[in-house]
Amino acid sequence: PDPAPCMLACPCHNDIPSTMWLIEQGHYIEAAQLYRETSSLPEICSRVCPHDQLCQGSCVLNKTHEPVLCGPLETFVTCYERKTIEVVIPVGTPTGKKVALVGSGPASMGCAEQLLRLGHSVTFFDSKPAPGGLMVYGIPNFKLAKEVFFCRWTDFEKAGAKFIGNTYIGKDKTVDDLFKDGFDAVFLGIGSNKDARMDTPGEDLPGVYQATDFLMRGNTDLNLLPEGMRERPHIGKRVVVIGGGDTASDCLRTALRIGAEEVTCLYRRTEKEMPGGKKDRQLAKEEGAKFRFLTQPVKFIAGEDGRLAAVECIEMKLGDPDARGRRKPVPVEDSNFSIAVDTAIKALGYWPDPIVGETTPGLEVHDWGIITVTDKVKGTTTRAGVFAAGDGVTGPDLVVTAMVGGRQCAQSMDEYLMK
Repeated sequence: PDPAPCMLACPCHNDIPSTMWLIEQGHYIEAAQLYRETSSLPEICSRVCPHDQLCQGSCVLNKTHEPVLCGPLETFVTCYERKTIEVVIPVGTPTGKKVALVGSGPASMGCAEQLLRLGHSVTFFDSKPAPGGLMVYGIPNFKLAKEVFFCRWTDFEKAGAKFIGNTYIGKDKTVDDLFKDGFDAVFLGIGSNKDARMDTPGEDLPGVYQATDFLMRGNTDLNLLPEGMRERPHIGKRVVVIGGGDTASDCLRTALRIGAEEVTCLYRRTEKEMPGGKKDRQLAKEEGAKFRFLTQPVKFIAGEDGRLAAVECIEMKLGDPDARGRRKPVPVEDSNFSIAVDTAIKALGYWPDPIVGETTPGLEVHDWGIITVTDKVKGTTTRAGVFAAGDGVTGPDLVVTAMVGGRQCAQSMDEYLMK
């Protein structure tokens, strides 16, 4: 069929059949360049996308055989291209228009790549010392090597993109300040990087980590971390990770790789209800992680030294389905028990930082800081000249969907700027 199911399942709508044909013919550079027509981050998406749920999962060969391995082939041709020729972002005729991008993750990079092609000047502002957002400070090295990201970032720098780090929009500067500084439009690619809390006794004890803090310290070059965070996590021998998403799997594997002897995932439902990908969970099991289902932590207990020493839990059972159809976990009375641990990591989900909404007059937000857009494709907000896409608009989602949202925003921003 045309378009093919794999192409429809890809949020970028990459022309996968044509790239596969080019690869088959040995035209690797042409295949990579075809990917770049629809994707701003093909070398990254090819590594971190859940292909079994997207292109690969929709491959027609699933009915009779094994699917085409779209992701690894995309990785191969983009690596081959970079080793063989120079990768260049084409820059359009300068328009004299300046755009500020808040955040430097996949949404902002997708937007900036398109704006550069249209001839606009782009400047990234980020609270971290280095660019990349989730791609540098969230995704572990065993899924996305930092050098892969920074090779792509160099392409942006060569195209004229500027980066201003250690600048927290909402604290150090406001959106209004950006307009006063001469920017003609602002793109909000703030992501969704505030860890959800448990509101459980002992949650703030030494030895209890938020997932973001743990992954940053465990996977990032210390020189790239903010001051005050430049040390590895002190985890001891026994670690529990609380949660059932992909972030939980990342934490399990990171803990094992930095020296934990016993790593256990605690999840309040069964494996069937876990939201994370099966592939990452299976890899965690192969590396030695254990899983304890129908278990809900209710208290973090300190030892004599004041650090975490144990987690009190309660057994759960599955009750009636909730509004989304997932069976609700119900506590089992008098089933409390304790697990001796040295470290606990909370991987419970994320929310956007509400500070941008709180400090930007006329910008409407909802649900604890998610930015309201008046047109999902154009990314227009309730504030003129301010556009938004990515996890700050949708809530936690994929790298690829954030990048696509940024690319779409760029087209409507161009219309706004040129008018």
